[in-house]
Amino acid sequence: MMTDREGTTRRGFLAGASMGGAAALLGGLGISEALAAAAGRSEKPLKAAFSNAGLQATWCAQGKQAAEYWGKLFNVEVTWFDGELDAVKQRAAIDNMASQKWDFVAIQAFGIGTLTQPVKKMIDAGIPVIDMDTLIAPLDQIEIHSFLAPDNEFMGASVTQALVQAIGGKGKIIMTQGALGHTGAQGRARGFESIIKQHPDIEVLDNQPADWDVTKAARLWETYLTKYPKIDAAYFHNDDMALAAYNVMKAHNRTDIKIGGCDAMPPALAAVAEGRMYATVRNPSCRIHGGAIVAGVAAVTGGEKTGEGGIPKNVVTDGPVVTKANAAGMLWMEDHFLI
Repeated sequence: MMTDREGTTRRGFLAGASMGGAAALLGGLGISEALAAAAGRSEKPLKAAFSNAGLQATWCAQGKQAAEYWGKLFNVEVTWFDGELDAVKQRAAIDNMASQKWDFVAIQAFGIGTLTQPVKKMIDAGIPVIDMDTLIAPLDQIEIHSFLAPDNEFMGASVTQALVQAIGGKGKIIMTQGALGHTGAQGRARGFESIIKQHPDIEVLDNQPADWDVTKAARLWETYLTKYPKIDAAYFHNDDMALAAYNVMKAHNRTDIKIGGCDAMPPALAAVAEGRMYATVRNPSCRIHGGAIVAGVAAVTGGEKTGEGGIPKNVVTDGPVVTKANAAGMLWMEDHFLI
């Protein structure tokens, strides 16, 4: 049993993690085992299952690294079920996950509604489920323990606004989307569209999805660069696709196109600092995956319930827009801390 003081410490930690200024808590800023213990480190070893969209994506690979790091701090053994950037393959992996016993699980679905049945099976078995980044199912249709995600509409809107300003509010732009069933991609598209509607002199040439796949993104951009003699800007739903497209642009001597991405992964931060990309925005993979560890441990060891006084049902993970003005600082933070 936790003492009241320990419970207060845990609730304070989680409350801080749900607020905008949580970098020192869920940012990995030199956290020690002593602080982890104060925040609710499990005395007995726990077993957790994690899955995200696909480890081919830099954001997902960084998330796995963060989950394993936080797992060691909080005495959690993390077993990974790779989504492989494929809804069918991820469903098979989650069916396998649901056939086993876990203390808690954390999942980023490749698409909304694709994993509902096996996830409900785990919930019915009493396993706390933490939803990461994109909805497994609408929150009123499934009793997940907590949902940790960025404000995707903000991310899409903020990078699009930066691109629109960079081209003087007029010109031709292309949006390359992620997987259309991914609620994060849906939010980023809404953010993009909300800015474009305000600028009648901006023409959207195309908005096809590349499903987070760098090969698909490169193939699309081979077509675009042949089809459209003038493209002023391009918004991509993640940095990996943006950088894959940049390589195609470079091969076609079309590097005048202003490029914006999402996630603020280290390669993109370097690209922004060097001028190959114009902007990106931080989707805090480390705080989402690390926060899932903290929330899961709290649910198992402290009986933290979702809602008032416990773990928030919906934790918004903030992140800044990155342009050349602050790219070097963000890259330094990435190199030194798990932000």
